[in-house]
Amino acid sequence: MSSQLQSLQDEIRQQFGERLLGLRCDLGEVTVEVSAAHYLDCCTLLRDAPALRFEQLIDLCVVDYQGWGDGLREGARFGVVLHLLSVGLNQRLRLRAWCDDDRMPVMPSVNSLWNSANWYEREAFDLYGVVFEGHEDLRRLLTDYGFIGHPFRKDFPISGTVEMRYDPEARRVVYQPVTIEPREIVPRVVREPGYGDLPRERSHPGA
Repeated sequence: MSSQLQSLQDEIRQQFGERLLGLRCDLGEVTVEVSAAHYLDCCTLLRDAPALRFEQLIDLCVVDYQGWGDGLREGARFGVVLHLLSVGLNQRLRLRAWCDDDRMPVMPSVNSLWNSANWYEREAFDLYGVVFEGHEDLRRLLTDYGFIGHPFRKDFPISGTVEMRYDPEARRVVYQPVTIEPREIVPRVVREPGYGDLPRERSHPGA
């Protein structure tokens, strides 16, 4: 482990104290884990502490851990994951915070700290249903306004029962029953006879 990574971990331990749930370094990347209660405070420290100075949020996403590890894993289902970059100190960090309630996952918004979180949080809300408290415009980003459910959750049904289309007469989007019959596609490989056989030795004339 490089001295820079070791110094980063030591600084995080000092800054976070008892708020730190987990800290590890794998493949040259530091991962920090905190609870939802300390999420916003820890993000503020990561941005403002002189020895950290993670001034740029480069990604925010949600991970659904339902069934992870063949269902043997215990703990919260939804984790909010941030990837942070310190341009001035040339260091990176991954922060993961766990939502307390699996049925109604809630996490404070960090849009006031990094304005790049705006659409990231809207996308996470749309696809996973995590509510980011304090977000000024939390609404769906990729699915339709009338869409029911959150399609990236692992328990979301694979096949739907309705489809949407634009009706030029009604001049709006309408929903109607799915017109495609569900079917299972079994892949088949069709090859010509003799495909893959070893070539036969040709007999020479007069042999």
